[in-house]
Amino acid sequence: MRLSIFVVVAVIASLVMPASGSEGLFARPSVAQAASTQTYVVLYTQQAISASSRDVIRQAGGTLIYAYDQIGVAIASSASATFRDDVTRLDRAVEGAAATAPFATKLRDVSDADGPQSGDLPNSPATDADTFSAFQWDMQQIKTPQAHAITGGSRSVLVGDIDTGLDYRHPDVRANVDDANSANCLTGAPVPGMVAADDDEGHGTHTAGTIAAAANGIGIVGVAPNVRIAGIKAGNSDGYFFAQAVICAFYWAGTHHFDVTNNSYFADPWYFNCKNDPEQRAIWKAEARAIRFAQQQGVTVVAALGNFEDDLAHPTQDIISPDTGPGVVRTVHNDCVVIPVEIPGVIGVSGTGSRRLKTFYSSYGVGVTQVAAPGGDSLLQSTVATDPIGRGRVLSTYPASRPCNRRRTEPTGDPTYPTALYCYLQGTSMSSPHVAGLAALVISRFGDGKTPQNGKLAPGEVQSIISQTADPTPCPTAAELALYAPFPSFSNGAPQRCQGGPGDNSWFGKGIVNALNAVTHTP
Repeated sequence: MRLSIFVVVAVIASLVMPASGSEGLFARPSVAQAASTQTYVVLYTQQAISASSRDVIRQAGGTLIYAYDQIGVAIASSASATFRDDVTRLDRAVEGAAATAPFATKLRDVSDADGPQSGDLPNSPATDADTFSAFQWDMQQIKTPQAHAITGGSRSVLVGDIDTGLDYRHPDVRANVDDANSANCLTGAPVPGMVAADDDEGHGTHTAGTIAAAANGIGIVGVAPNVRIAGIKAGNSDGYFFAQAVICAFYWAGTHHFDVTNNSYFADPWYFNCKNDPEQRAIWKAEARAIRFAQQQGVTVVAALGNFEDDLAHPTQDIISPDTGPGVVRTVHNDCVVIPVEIPGVIGVSGTGSRRLKTFYSSYGVGVTQVAAPGGDSLLQSTVATDPIGRGRVLSTYPASRPCNRRRTEPTGDPTYPTALYCYLQGTSMSSPHVAGLAALVISRFGDGKTPQNGKLAPGEVQSIISQTADPTPCPTAAELALYAPFPSFSNGAPQRCQGGPGDNSWFGKGIVNALNAVTHTP
């Protein structure tokens, strides 16, 4: 499946753009059929897992990998072809079970010593004079340089990047990487530490740099260059996010009191997850529980809308799912949703280009799009005259060991990491981290201990400030809309349409985010 934004059963729908003028995870290889032993998500009717239920997993021919008791979800493995039916039959507490390996879509705790957890947070300004700052049209669009004169964020704020991990050695992010709160969730059971969460794909390092690249004189400057960032590795080296990894990632973020998570992917195996299908429903509900658990612990969840030019508020057809083999064309309706962006309370982000227009590929939808942010657009909004390498894409950090077609490099003087690599990519995967970084700035600036979950701002308060301070952006004019004619909906071929007024519409939501407005807002 082409790189998109959600994550159900597996995947990095990395919301980096498809082949028609973009690079990234959207063009994915097909997934081989799972081996005889498969991983299962087991969903219980109650948000608890009893000792007898654990015994039933063994009786059904399975092995318990991890039990998420607080949300009533277990991760198990089994070589039995009848495990799903047996565990459901043997245990009345099981609401549903689903194997995850056959379903894949390629993408893409805080220590008190790190800072106060309540009261006014310590903030310090930041500069935007690093080597490649001049090529960061994206930051100029949302006024982060002006915002940084007020605050570059607080060390008390922790952002989790749920992605393919992050290159903790990269000289532009390593000062901000939180080792203790990083984790590898690929198996469904967390393995702590930044080494375990190392990025072997590249996508996660790119999104992490947009969020929190340091203002250190080299490379680029992130939206929140003073905050801490933890890599939560939920996508593997091939760019797939499996359900067990996504569930683990949100549970980790919630129990470790993260302030924000960025989610530049969508959940598979189903692009649209329909509640009337038992397998899709089990996966959808398990992931939704994990996301809601994180939100209840005070985590602001930000997610990309995806790169399929689809109107997510009016879905009619899905030609992608399941994406482990030949897709089956199926009719879908509003009871079918994309995860995580359509979970209530998630801040859904569409993409913009250098001309402040929606990108040619970004999905959209009334009620799904909360705000818009830079994602890059090399076709309709090229910057070739000022940046012949990037041509309208977004520049950010990248592992030196990974290939990148459009790049900038900088010598570091460090023999252990002699060259810092920066890669240009485009996709709503690039849009979402701008808003995650802004959420971190807002919490840094206004976190005042009102929220019992994490001693800072509640997710709803963060979303309200970001939405209220965005620049209202109207639907395109007729002439502008004509530019999108060559890029109809990927799923059903319908022309792209924009609904709503300048203050709230399907393409831009409340508008393009404005960091300066947000950090000077009077709550």
